[in-house]
Amino acid sequence: MKSAFTMIELIFAIVIIGILAAIAIPKLAATRSDAEGAAVVSSLASCINEAGNRYMMVGSFSHYSQDDNATPNCRKARECFMLTENDSNGSLHVANKVSTEKKCIEAQEIAARNLLTTTRTINF
Repeated sequence: MKSAFTMIELIFAIVIIGILAAIAIPKLAATRSDAEGAAVVSSLASCINEAGNRYMMVGSFSHYSQDDNATPNCRKARECFMLTENDSNGSLHVANKVSTEKKCIEAQEIAARNLLTTTRTINF
């Protein structure tokens, strides 16, 4: 007599795999947007530090965060945040951009929790 799986056993195995996939795939997608948002916030923090260092060394931002030649951190941060420099008082104003992108929404929530934005002015 041959030993093999029955049709019922195969169907149950396929159903279980389908249920597990239906649960796992949305969780993986959410984790990806969380990671992308965290990367944007990390870039924002680095951009703020870089702009502050520039102001301390030169005495001017010289449109550091706005320029097309800005560092990759500032370019990435500008995807989700508006950065406004003020050379006269040494401040960098950080505000949320209106966006429907998941990574920007996540980044803005993380930045707000870490007091990096929500229309905040940072003085150097």
